[in-house]
Amino acid sequence: ARTHGPFLAAEPAPVLEQKAAAEPTPVFDKAFLSNKKNIATGKAVWENQCRHCHGAAAYPGKAPKLNPGQLAPNFIFERVTFGFGKMPAWKEVFSVEQRKGVVAYIKSRDFSP
Repeated sequence: ARTHGPFLAAEPAPVLEQKAAAEPTPVFDKAFLSNKKNIATGKAVWENQCRHCHGAAAYPGKAPKLNPGQLAPNFIFERVTFGFGKMPAWKEVFSVEQRKGVVAYIKSRDFSP
């Protein structure tokens, strides 16, 4: 019997790198959305990244202006996490807490595009 060669490995196959566990779907309850720390976290991300495309000073037509009253928290989180159209995904750039914070900030009374 053949014990070596391309079809029968003498050594065990290499262990494939495990994929990161899927993130649980966040819960955006009133307590989370109104928490000042969460809002501040999101504001910092907004000011440093999001406003360049979505803010009032952004080049017209670069990205839609946000109307937070019409956007559900989970919708915002999914778009921030996975991107959409020309908007990049931010999952590998910002932590879950930062992305959740962006949602809290956009949905807050403090939000100023």
